[in-house]
Amino acid sequence: MTSPFAETDIREIEADDAPTRFARGWHCLGLLRDYADAKPHAINAFGTKLVIFRGTNGKINILDAYCRHLGGDLSQGRIEGDEIACPFHEWRWGGDGRCKQIPYARRVPPLARTRSWPTLEQDGMLFVWHDPEGKPPADEVTIPRIEGAGGEEWTEWHWYTTVVNTNCREIIDNVVDMAHFFYIHGALPTYFKNVFEGHVATQYFKSEAREDYPAPEGQPKMLGSSSVASYYGPSFMIDDLLYHFEHGDQQTVLLNCHYPIDANSFVLQYGIIVKKSATLPDDAAMQAAIALGDFVKLGFEQDVEIWKNKARIDNPLLCEEDGPVYQLRRWYDQFYVDVADIEPAMVDRFEFELDTTRPHEAWQQQVAENIARQAKSAGTPT
Repeated sequence: MTSPFAETDIREIEADDAPTRFARGWHCLGLLRDYADAKPHAINAFGTKLVIFRGTNGKINILDAYCRHLGGDLSQGRIEGDEIACPFHEWRWGGDGRCKQIPYARRVPPLARTRSWPTLEQDGMLFVWHDPEGKPPADEVTIPRIEGAGGEEWTEWHWYTTVVNTNCREIIDNVVDMAHFFYIHGALPTYFKNVFEGHVATQYFKSEAREDYPAPEGQPKMLGSSSVASYYGPSFMIDDLLYHFEHGDQQTVLLNCHYPIDANSFVLQYGIIVKKSATLPDDAAMQAAIALGDFVKLGFEQDVEIWKNKARIDNPLLCEEDGPVYQLRRWYDQFYVDVADIEPAMVDRFEFELDTTRPHEAWQQQVAENIARQAKSAGTPT
């Protein structure tokens, strides 16, 4: 039987290979407490291997891991004062990337220098600056401080790390994707807006609880959530996230960050802190952070399962109720070109608020159908 559609009517998926160039910007490598010991740590990032070590002066240093002498892996060496000694011939490298001494040599070759990576220690986290042009970070792109982090009124970070085997653009697309919150994460969105300007991309989001997803027995009933989540640069999102419960609101800060391993894999990290209250002592607050963190962890695992099986697509087919995917990707492109090649359209202010009327009506109907189906399965009247 002949198809009624001409070959030209078929929407083909277009997808170039993932870029081998890595994004310019600050990238979080995890919590400072994980680098507090007197040992070197290896990190695979930006298509290479790095070594992280804290000298006796207390400063954390990041260097290329492979010794410029004969290629020894510095992450397998040892820390000597403020230097790291190569396990191969004990060439000793300082945090500035210069070889400070060679125990068996009369002098150090003048060209004995390796790459030293700019670092930022802030709010209990370690950041590294990556720039393909080799330029230092500008002040205006510094990661903002997180109010409450490290303070007595908030819990410590509850942190998760996982490796995702796909290009990191997939996680960025979520900034504009309202519909997946219903289908993947069990939320019922009521408000959704995006604002892109400069190096910041923000998502404003409100949701109601779904009646077909009742709270676990013994847990307080959640009424919904409100969120203002901003990417500061290509890889670090701060989400001021407010959970609304029957007994009151729970203020949290959720971090969603990543760094690329190579073109087709990245390390996804997410952490959460919870504000304590008079009715929530320290231990209970930390347990709340862990419980909410586990809830967030479930959501990320749901995303990862999608990313593992989906195709890369450069020409997504969108409907009116989809978010500004193309505009977001245009904003994201600024981090993959030289600074001189950044176009105004990549950084000019852009606002887009989705009309949630139609999707909210459709989702409420689906929730009602799910409740009826659950009641019928349980043998209870509706």
